[in-house]
Amino acid sequence: MKLINIGFGNMISAGRLIAIVSPESAPIKRMVQEARDRGVLIDATYGRRTRAVLIMDNDHLVLSALQPETVANRLSEKDIAVTEEEEEE
Repeated sequence: MKLINIGFGNMISAGRLIAIVSPESAPIKRMVQEARDRGVLIDATYGRRTRAVLIMDNDHLVLSALQPETVANRLSEKDIAVTEEEEEE
């Protein structure tokens, strides 16, 4: 199981991540509000501005204070590190 740091020491499972989106559009804002109402929103921003919304496969939404590109780069770095470890074996 690969974990991705989404800021402030919070981690999510890379295998459960479906999408990383910006919170600026109206449809994403509606998704966040609906998730909050249903109790499936996880706010990992520590009071900071939300810069990325992570959509998980179990219908949860995770809010992060990191840019979507930063989270995506951390996901890619994990993939590269795992591939290199597999090649060494």
